[in-house]
Amino acid sequence: MDETEFWEIVDSTREAAEGDPEDHAELLVERLAQLDPDSVLDFARHFESRYNRAYTWDLWGAAWVLLGGASDDAFDYFRCWLIGQGRDVFEGALHDPDALAGLLDEFDEDIDGDGEELGYAADEAYEQLTGTVAPDLGVPLQAAEPAGTPLDLENEAVLAGRFPRLWERFGG
Repeated sequence: MDETEFWEIVDSTREAAEGDPEDHAELLVERLAQLDPDSVLDFARHFESRYNRAYTWDLWGAAWVLLGGASDDAFDYFRCWLIGQGRDVFEGALHDPDALAGLLDEFDEDIDGDGEELGYAADEAYEQLTGTVAPDLGVPLQAAEPAGTPLDLENEAVLAGRFPRLWERFGG
């Protein structure tokens, strides 16, 4: 599976779910279960590598603004959700997390921002197909600390200064 196919699967299942993260995860499992096990593992590798790339202080700060705070777990689930938003939103957010202010049409912190189940979709599909737990993907482990310069996530002035567009639209 190449990167284009990975994003096509993410996009088609998100669109079919009409943006609902839980429905998206269910549809993603169904779609992946139609593939062969090796393709599911390829999908999982693509997902995991993007999940690890998104482990940055700036994205954590953006998640903090959008969600009104983001614990370690909430940031993990946010990164899964961000991948689920598709290539343009994901890559745009990696390049400039403040750009999420313009990349997101709407954002409801009660529904959006939590894609925990998306992170398990490939594992569930693999288990459905094979009856076994997915093997190690061979993807390098996530860094011990987020990439970039640490932010004081609880300081509103720091967040408003670093993410002015996000803060104006979603902060405070």
